[in-house]
Amino acid sequence: MVKRMKIEIMTLFPEMCRNVFSESILGRAIAKGVLEVKSVNIRDFAENKHHRTDDTPYGGGAGMLLQAEPISACFSSLCHEGDRPHLIYMSPKGKILTQERAKELAKLSHLAILCGHYEGVDQRVLDEIVDEEISIGDYVLTGGELPALVLTDCIARMLEGTLSSEEGKTGESHYDGLLEYPQYTKPPIWHDKRVPEVLLSGHHEKIERWRRGMALAETWLRRPDLMEKQNLTEADWEELRYFVEYRKKQ
Repeated sequence: MVKRMKIEIMTLFPEMCRNVFSESILGRAIAKGVLEVKSVNIRDFAENKHHRTDDTPYGGGAGMLLQAEPISACFSSLCHEGDRPHLIYMSPKGKILTQERAKELAKLSHLAILCGHYEGVDQRVLDEIVDEEISIGDYVLTGGELPALVLTDCIARMLEGTLSSEEGKTGESHYDGLLEYPQYTKPPIWHDKRVPEVLLSGHHEKIERWRRGMALAETWLRRPDLMEKQNLTEADWEELRYFVEYRKKQ
């Protein structure tokens, strides 16, 4: 895992991104020196007095397209001798973001993320400089800034030193391909509902068994498609059957 990562977001709305950098996990990672994040305004690289970056698409159709040249110039400004960032375009046509891909990207030291707008981006610049396209889901947003921030946050959590403990990452939904087990805090009884006794027992081995079994049950009941990627042993299947019935009774 890299000691320090730089992420540069190429956008028409840099302030929209900057307002998020100082908060929560991202802010903590930046303060610790684990992560450097900055937003770069594509308009600064437009070669016209109005800093226009879009135009009508050839062949007609509604909407506007971001032009190739400002994006290319913006990206070139991020490339230095021996240091070309891995460029990701946030696109509904990209591969769906997964925890596994986030872990892989967290091993890189320098990322750039391109945020599209309007009807998209001139295909020529995508073909020339983009390394991969990523989507955060099968829906359309007004721009790539929110997806870029989602990706940045997802990656930042994987960086060594961001979270207070390794458990903060490994116990979360999707980290190991399973959904997270249910969690509880004080008081022990709320609206006549009790915290499971095993969690109050102090018996760490039993607690870990309960958490593993409940993670299997949650995944089976909510996202059975994820179970296809799990190499379950016969013991796992027995635990799954037991905890599915246990979960249904709660």
